[in-house]
Amino acid sequence: MGRKRRAGKTRARPEIPRIQVAIGAAAITILTGLLFAGAAKLPFVNLDDPAYVLEQPFIARGFSLAGVKWSLTHFHGGNWHPLTSISHMLDCQFFGLNPVGHHVVNVLFHAATAGLLVLALEGLTGAFWRSTLVAAFFAWHPLRVESVAWVAERKDVLSAFFFVLTLYSYHNYVRRKSWRSYSIVLVLFALGLMCKPMLVTTPLILILLDYWPLRRWQAERWQKLLTEKIPLCVLCLLSSMATMLAQKSAISAIEQVPAVVRFANALDSYGFYLSRIFWPSRLSFFYPFPAHIGVASLVAVGVGLVGLTAACWVLRRTFPFILTGWLWFVVMLLPVIGIIQVGRQSHADRYTYLPQIGILIAVVWGVSKVTEGNRTAKVSALCAGGVMLSASAALTVRQLGYWKDSETLWRHAIDVIPENAFAHSTLSDYLLREGRVDDSFREAMEAVRLRPDDGESQNDLALAYFRMGKARDAAEHWRIAYDLRPDDLNVEVNYAWLLSTAIDPSLRDGPRAVQLVSDVLSRDGTNNPWILRAGGAALAEAGRFPEAIQMAEQARQIASAQQDKTLQQDLEMNLANYQRGRALRDPGVTPSP
Repeated sequence: MGRKRRAGKTRARPEIPRIQVAIGAAAITILTGLLFAGAAKLPFVNLDDPAYVLEQPFIARGFSLAGVKWSLTHFHGGNWHPLTSISHMLDCQFFGLNPVGHHVVNVLFHAATAGLLVLALEGLTGAFWRSTLVAAFFAWHPLRVESVAWVAERKDVLSAFFFVLTLYSYHNYVRRKSWRSYSIVLVLFALGLMCKPMLVTTPLILILLDYWPLRRWQAERWQKLLTEKIPLCVLCLLSSMATMLAQKSAISAIEQVPAVVRFANALDSYGFYLSRIFWPSRLSFFYPFPAHIGVASLVAVGVGLVGLTAACWVLRRTFPFILTGWLWFVVMLLPVIGIIQVGRQSHADRYTYLPQIGILIAVVWGVSKVTEGNRTAKVSALCAGGVMLSASAALTVRQLGYWKDSETLWRHAIDVIPENAFAHSTLSDYLLREGRVDDSFREAMEAVRLRPDDGESQNDLALAYFRMGKARDAAEHWRIAYDLRPDDLNVEVNYAWLLSTAIDPSLRDGPRAVQLVSDVLSRDGTNNPWILRAGGAALAEAGRFPEAIQMAEQARQIASAQQDKTLQQDLEMNLANYQRGRALRDPGVTPSP
């Protein structure tokens, strides 16, 4: 039997056969999977992947009830997103630490979301071809690459999957209002929030959908529509509270970015994202804060945003979908626009993952409207759309190529924005781990030249000096790094290692090293074998050998559980030294962990 017509339809449309909709959704899913198939060959990268997967014991060990409990009661990667954490555990359970499986799962979720978007939009609007075009442009745009190719961004593809399911279930609820159908909306939305808190704007998106295409504002009291969203808003409040607690330390760092700069960058970001949606060139893994944002540029962006919003409002009776699509874009970006700054990036491609759908709805439905009744114009628009889709897919494949390894990724970021201290610093870290000490040193020096007040860059330069055997220079830069970032785990642990193991006795300070590692262990690190390794060395230098043996043994057991043979052997040698009453001595020219 055919579906009931929606309220507010001004003219009848022929029903689209369910099999046609299913085939269309399946085709988008399959084509999206094929387009991103190259992601299966990608490695892990050296930003966030270690914290999210490789170096988190509860994740790396695979699925367990203890791990599930941990994911529900602890923060992971600066967020409370237990479903994301559990999905990483399951990856490790089935694929170990082989990146292939982790990437394939990301691709599968992205492809499934694209297909589900066809079903959700078609269900909401009854417009099959327009829904399919929106889903294709969404799924094949090069801005999607960061969310799909980066294992640590599992939270993007997983939350999007539940977001689109929430939209589909909301359409079913509006058609057949019942507590059961509303409960499904509530559960799916809660699952989405447990993947990524960015979905807190979803109740506002549903209100926009009530306006168009559902047109509930014409048929139902607005008070009822708002009251209906209260349970969803309660979930948003709980998720926001958990997020603020999880990101407390990161949010406190916004003092380093003045409020006026953050507001200017937020305004500039809207223009940045709009421009990259329509002209996706010079996309980068990391965009640093610009040294200067011109007043004229900000005024232009501000006037443009106000003008676009006003135009959408004026045209709302003839083009209601433009108002819904535009506000969808503006509202969904609010949590990540940078007014509350978390992280060092000024913008990020991944932040457009769901907001871009709103712009695509406005454009696709708008073009369809203005070409209505004009066959030539409609054919021309379809041909242009096909060309743009093909170009978008080609750019996506090219963008995937920059993810072939961490070095290529960071060098591309530097090519896009040469004055990129964070990219130089993180590339330095990667090269050091690869044993390319001289190359690492050059990148670290460039990072410090760009940002001498950045503790992370100073830490990387100190590491390079240490691995070159220049312990005194390393000590000087670790002192600077510590002054700049006294609560930075890496700085404290690295500095403690030098104070515990330096060949030069004038550089050693066992009690100070114990103090540094104890500070880290009081906050984090009790399950991190590298931190415990440094703690054992510090205790040994302070002459507290029984405690050093205990800590090194604890580290060895964790390394064994993680199947890290190299670290396990290193800790066994450390234990042998402590049992003989000997502290460690590291000349600094051995490979860095």
